[in-house]
Amino acid sequence: MNEISKSDVYADAGVDITAGYKAVELMKKHIARTLTSGVCSDVGGFGGLFELDLTGISKPVLVSGTDGVGTKLKIAFLMDKHDTVGIDCVAMCVNDIICCGAKPLFFLDYIACGKNYPEKIAQIVKGVAEGCEQSSAALIGGETAEMPGFYPIDEYDLAGYCTGVVDKARIIDNKTMTPGDVIIALPSSGVHSNGFSLVRKVFDVENRNLTFPVDELSGKSIGETLLTPTKIYVKPVLALLEKIKIKGISHITGGGFYENIPRSIPDSLGAKIDRSTVKVLPIFDLIAKAGDICERDMFNTFNMGVGMSIVVSKDDADEALSILRASGEDPYIIGEIVSSAEKIEIC
Repeated sequence: MNEISKSDVYADAGVDITAGYKAVELMKKHIARTLTSGVCSDVGGFGGLFELDLTGISKPVLVSGTDGVGTKLKIAFLMDKHDTVGIDCVAMCVNDIICCGAKPLFFLDYIACGKNYPEKIAQIVKGVAEGCEQSSAALIGGETAEMPGFYPIDEYDLAGYCTGVVDKARIIDNKTMTPGDVIIALPSSGVHSNGFSLVRKVFDVENRNLTFPVDELSGKSIGETLLTPTKIYVKPVLALLEKIKIKGISHITGGGFYENIPRSIPDSLGAKIDRSTVKVLPIFDLIAKAGDICERDMFNTFNMGVGMSIVVSKDDADEALSILRASGEDPYIIGEIVSSAEKIEIC
């Protein structure tokens, strides 16, 4: 901690730089858990340094992704629970770049708040560090901006950025996708980090007891269920890439099935999804019932229990399922690739 850097005038304006120093000290132990052999810098520098290990990579391609947690943060504020939204932040970034086949290398976070409460900031970073550990990414930098008058004193925003690497010859694209290929679903852990503006409206979260147990959620509360961290799929997908030719991956985020599954499918082909196979989680049934939302809109807004879809050859399907199960997933087939002008059909 910097013992001589202090400004009472700045503090009177709402920015306490000493609180920032304390937050950094508190988060150091969490950051330390994420460090990998490539990290070349310490916390507090002007830039995060990372040395590339190109072993086994002939033509490295860097892949970057950035995202935030969105209005799921409002649930964290209401529940006064801040140690899991960092996992969401990491997940939204690393799950995107793994769709290209990229192994995450490092991550940076950005926290903007109305008032810097060091213990709260440290809890947020604790979650970020957990997400980095789950994806084997090093947390090499970040920024905490105290912005009085811009954010309410008890609120904050959280965003992140990651970079990964993939050999150019192993970039996942859809060039070899053909009719008959199989679509595998990886289950989600819940709502993940998309659709929360609708969720908050449906449940009227500002005026509801979010801690009350709900029978439809096996006794869990709505608040606990909604704050369930976004699942990180990096390690199972990397394990699959070692053995199987993956023809396409979609991270099912905002826009649900209808927007995201087509993103990994080439023109003239489409995804035919067998609706009866989709294992819809109870929280989505509850959202649909509470909001009187039709199934089409639900599948066009939420992940509906499927956090990621993977396309492989029909001949590779059984082995792919076995590899994913060995990696701790519970995968299942939800459809196939067909010749079609429609990018997706759920029937």
